[in-house]
Amino acid sequence: MGAQWKAKHKDLAANAKGRLFGKLAKEIMIAARNGADPASNSRLRLVVEQARKVSMPKDTLDRAIKKGAGLTGEAVHFDHVIYEGFAPHRVPVMVECLTDNVNRTAPEMRVLFRKGQLGTSGSVSWDFDHVGMIEAEPANAAADAEVAAIEAGAQDFEPAGEGSATVFLTDPTDLDLVSRALPAQGFTVLSAKLGYKPKNPVDPASLSAEDLEEVETFLAAIDANDDVQNVYVGLAG
Repeated sequence: MGAQWKAKHKDLAANAKGRLFGKLAKEIMIAARNGADPASNSRLRLVVEQARKVSMPKDTLDRAIKKGAGLTGEAVHFDHVIYEGFAPHRVPVMVECLTDNVNRTAPEMRVLFRKGQLGTSGSVSWDFDHVGMIEAEPANAAADAEVAAIEAGAQDFEPAGEGSATVFLTDPTDLDLVSRALPAQGFTVLSAKLGYKPKNPVDPASLSAEDLEEVETFLAAIDANDDVQNVYVGLAG
C-alpha cells in the first residue's frame, strides 16, 4: 500500500475504469506537449503503453494526444499540485492532482481532509522518497526479479504480492532507461511513472480493524475526486 494506494473493494472500484481513462487522458495530454510522436517522446510512450494495456479506446487515446500537442486548436492547461497531510490515525498521505482550476480543487481537498489533517508543503513529503516506479510481471517462469533489477539498473524492487505486480524502483532520471531494459530480463512492463515511496510506513498491525476501515474510507473518498491522479500513503503492505 505504501507505493500507491488503490481501492480494494468492488463497490469502490465500480467506476474505476472510467476514472482511470480520465486520469490517463490528462497524463497523455501533458506528455504530448513535448511532441505527438511516442517514438521521440519517452514520457508519452510510457503513458500510451499504459493506456493500451488497460484497453483505453483508440479514439480516446488519439484525441488526447492531438489535444495535448495543440493539433486541435484547443487550449490545454493543467496545474500539477500536491497536497500533503494525514489520514485518520496519523497515516501520512501525499495526494497528486492535475487540475484545470486550483480554486476549485483546493477547497475540495480541505473538505476531504476534514477527517484527517491537511498539512502545509513539506509537512509530509520529507518522509517520502521521490522515485521512479515500474510495475512489471514476469513474461516467463525463468524471470527473476532480483536479477532483473540489477541488470536493468533499478535501485530496488518490491516483490509481487497476491494479485499485484513486482514494483521496480529507480532514480527518477532512470525511469525510461530501466523500463526499456526490463523486457530483456523477462519482465513485461505494465506501467511506469514517478511517484513517492514512504521512508517510515505505519505498520497496519498497529491499527485496529476499525481504524484501518476509517483510513480506507478516507482514501477512497480522496481517490474518487476527479482532479486526483495518484494517492501515496505511508502504510506498509
